[in-house]
Amino acid sequence: MIRLPFVLARGFVAAESLRDTIPVVKRLTDKGLFTTIDLLGEHVASRDLALRSRDAYIKLLHALASDSDLDRNISIKLSMIGQIIDEDFCLENLRLLLDEAQSLGAFIRLDMEGSSILDSTLRIFESVFPDYPEHVGPVLQAYLKRTLKDVTRMCDLGARVRLCKGAYREPDQIALQRMSDIRTQFITCMHKLLEYGNYPAIATHDDILIQATKSFARRKGINPSKFEFQMLYGLRPQTQEATVCEGYNMRVYVPYGRMWLPYYIRRLRERPENIAFLLRNILRS
Repeated sequence: MIRLPFVLARGFVAAESLRDTIPVVKRLTDKGLFTTIDLLGEHVASRDLALRSRDAYIKLLHALASDSDLDRNISIKLSMIGQIIDEDFCLENLRLLLDEAQSLGAFIRLDMEGSSILDSTLRIFESVFPDYPEHVGPVLQAYLKRTLKDVTRMCDLGARVRLCKGAYREPDQIALQRMSDIRTQFITCMHKLLEYGNYPAIATHDDILIQATKSFARRKGINPSKFEFQMLYGLRPQTQEATVCEGYNMRVYVPYGRMWLPYYIRRLRERPENIAFLLRNILRS
């Protein structure tokens, strides 16, 4: 199988190895940014590979814990540790990961993938949350029509939610398609999370949504320390730093690994300007 050159993904992906990713994370930390690291990959169909992925996540947690200057915060995909093989097998692997996270004082974000495994993801999350409430949290996608109900449920639980627009292609029956509708639902969910949630993460590069979040927090007297913004590595770095200077928490999602192609394609599909960003990056190489 032909592998595409990493230069294509370099603008969106920190590196192909953990060793080369850590210096990238340190540079972000030095700028006052929080980070969460994600080992790329998804939809593992082999038990052996799922176990290797679990062990790679454990290695990542220990690498972060070995340096007191680094955030002990990672993002994982349940489909990497056996979700599509057997839910109980996945749950066992997740509990081992969360045991490590608990002992190291780390936090694990459960990435949300396509709608076909959404119910499974939330079911697994709710199974482990009572035992690890400070160490695990889900992602909810605003473009899904059901999301406000899921946000309400997570607020009732006291779970730490990451709210994003959503990056997977989903049918009209279950997902909003017009950007105006997605923004409206995002804002409704954001209001709920800021008022009733537990340190929510507002993950967006959209200036309309960023300003709506700041305005709502000011209007309601919600201190900026009670929530954080999140953005993707490589996208709008000046805005990331400016947001910190304004007194807000900003976390950068830092992906790494050799399985970068699906992530890379989603980034290009999300925003037309990402293609121009990619071309500039290639020309600089």
